[in-house]
Amino acid sequence: MTTVRDATFDVLRRTGLTTIFGNPGSTEITLLTGLPDDLRFVLALHEGSVIGLATGWAMGHDAPALAVLHTTAGLGNAVGAIATARVNRVPLVILVGQQDRRHLALEPFLAGRLTGLAGDYPVRVEQPGRAQDVPGAVARAWHEAATFRGPALVVVPMDDWAAPYEGEVLAAPARLLRPVAVADADLGPLVELLAGARSPAVVAGAGVPARGADGAPGWDSLVALAERLGCPVWQESFGGRAGFPQDHPQYAGVLPADRPRLRQALSGHDVVLAVGAPVFRQYPFAPGPLVEPGTTIALVTADPAEAHRSPADLAYLAEPATVCARLAELVPARPAPPWSASPSPEEDPPRAALAPPSPFLGEDPPRFLGEDPPRAALAPPREGSPLRAAYVLRELARRLPGDVVLIEETPSSRPDLHRLVPARTPLGFVSAAMGGLGFALPAAVGLRMSLPDRPVIAVVGDGSALYGVHALWSAAHYRVGALFVVLANSRYSVMDRLADEHGAKAPWPAFEEVSMSGLARSLGCAARRVVTGEELAAALDEVLPTLAARQEPLLLDVAVAVDPGFQP
Repeated sequence: MTTVRDATFDVLRRTGLTTIFGNPGSTEITLLTGLPDDLRFVLALHEGSVIGLATGWAMGHDAPALAVLHTTAGLGNAVGAIATARVNRVPLVILVGQQDRRHLALEPFLAGRLTGLAGDYPVRVEQPGRAQDVPGAVARAWHEAATFRGPALVVVPMDDWAAPYEGEVLAAPARLLRPVAVADADLGPLVELLAGARSPAVVAGAGVPARGADGAPGWDSLVALAERLGCPVWQESFGGRAGFPQDHPQYAGVLPADRPRLRQALSGHDVVLAVGAPVFRQYPFAPGPLVEPGTTIALVTADPAEAHRSPADLAYLAEPATVCARLAELVPARPAPPWSASPSPEEDPPRAALAPPSPFLGEDPPRFLGEDPPRAALAPPREGSPLRAAYVLRELARRLPGDVVLIEETPSSRPDLHRLVPARTPLGFVSAAMGGLGFALPAAVGLRMSLPDRPVIAVVGDGSALYGVHALWSAAHYRVGALFVVLANSRYSVMDRLADEHGAKAPWPAFEEVSMSGLARSLGCAARRVVTGEELAAALDEVLPTLAARQEPLLLDVAVAVDPGFQP
């Protein structure tokens, strides 16, 4: 007899969901025990890490990944990670266990009220009306996740998996095509706007795809358009992924995240085109308009919600890579005078041009995106003095291979990372666009599992790492050769500085007793404590040249001083 479980496994095979990330509970036991040999189960020790690993896997494959969560407790523990996946626009199919359908009305132990538990962050939540509807619901979840670029949930009672599935109709298309072409006539208003611009600028975001519809790198079309326009290209603030090569001469830096500095950065530009980026993401509220009077904003995005809420003068709901490729052919080429970007108060005035790309990010002296950080922050520490985060990042940048996948979750050091470590591929900078912590460690594990031939590094603060430390066990157990660089200052530096700005004493203490290297080793992950510049150089020189081939994870617990210069 064919069962609902058998039919669902066929759906998983057809959609490529053959790796299952999970932390098992009793309501999933009938699904997970005795898996066929062609389905792989990957264990994480916390549900946040389950979704984090799946998120990294999906980003690496640019396709939906599969996660399984345990009823209320599992889904509840994972909500923050689900929110991050939604804001990062990462497609996931999430199966959530539920108590036996036959006595749900009596609310037995482990029965979950699951429909709204994850809020509005899933792109779809479905509770099939009968067991035989589960395979179709899973197939629809795959389509929903891929179309709306987010997590789609299917809640499945534990007895449904053994139900018969004979002669049923699968309520989902076997193949779904999403045409992405945009007619030239529809692009006419944007072509006219750009052709008539006196001083255009582009803002690139995480919505610029890693690959275009033709399989070519998604950045290529935006680079072609930017070079055609001869204009500066900014990176969106708080973006989940780089949207433009940051070693390109026209890269201008990260867009400021408050209105006064945003207006200053974009002043002098009469047309600003946002591509795969919101208009415009902010953090602290400040009154006033986003741009100076006389500046026209246009938007190209594949995200309907992003398009609907953006205060743009002209918006296109379309695939960014496809639109940019066609615009690069339709927009007249502009003269190419020496280019200079408007200075950003956040990132400091960028240099007029960067050296041509080379196989490695760092030269000696290294190139910087923006004005150099203070020399004291980059200088080798004096004997007995702690390392500065900028110094650690500069030493890392000098040695990074150009195809590195770098995941960032170090809020107090992020400005220095932006300046010192340019992203050369769409995955050269990956971050949690939601702003919550606990993303970087599991995402790095999932990314390396999906891209086994790419070097993968997570640069994480110790406060951030504690939220996702469980993922180190998965990295060690499954021999995932990622490098975790933890900048350990034993406190929540950003919160301390915000408290200082408010002129009030913070009630939270430092956590100097915590040893990240000790925690890593307790989870089976090799770790080293790094205190001096010599120890840092020795560790990086040993690990980075062979990182792409490495099969064992390593955590570097790097002691750094508290840097007072951070501005959120």
